[in-house]
Amino acid sequence: MNRNKEILIGLVVGLIANTIGTILYVFFFVDLAIPEAFQAAIEQGTLGSILALGAILNLLAFFGFLKIRRDDRAKGVLIATLIAALVILFFKIF
Repeated sequence: MNRNKEILIGLVVGLIANTIGTILYVFFFVDLAIPEAFQAAIEQGTLGSILALGAILNLLAFFGFLKIRRDDRAKGVLIATLIAALVILFFKIF
């Protein structure tokens, strides 16, 4: 049970890191307000690309957990990254 808890913590950290990374990208590199930027990305079909750039923070979380030997948490971050990849694939296709 403890192992599942550690993976769940890593999953939550990965999803939060992806969200923060996406918001930071929009904040620094897009001239619109954050809600307007997301609306424009949906209209232009670039939301998947913005989410992909936000997933870069997952690298920091993943390697950070590996460095402090929290392998199960790193697995959770990897699962979060795979979920983000599936969401990005969905936005790219549809």
